Amino acid sequence: VQLQASGGGLVQAGGSLRLSCAASGIIFNLYTMAWYRQAQGKQRELVASIGSAGSTDYTDSVKGRFTISRDNAKKTVYLQMNSLRPDDTAVYYCKAGLAPNDYWGQGTQVTVSS
Repeated sequence: VQLQASGGGLVQAGGSLRLSCAASGIIFNLYTMAWYRQAQGKQRELVASIGSAGSTDYTDSVKGRFTISRDNAKKTVYLQMNSLRPDDTAVYYCKAGLAPNDYWGQGTQVTVSS
């Protein structure tokens, strides 16, 4: 199983980035996909998730700014991040979950400058 995250970078506050996570080795459409982030010195937190049927959930701090989506044909999950703020700075990880298994990608750094 491999989850390859990409799309991170340095952006000014108010800017946008789109993260991608390409999966292989799993039956992608069965899995709940999620994005987590971990800021320096803080615990990893769930940012957004999308179920196999397309239902989505977001942590309160990103509602209205971030959008998670999936393309089952491409086995890829996306996180569109708009109106970025300095407190969005973190390493972003994608996760594929189907009980009892969780698989994690390697993380991509997002840095938002003020």
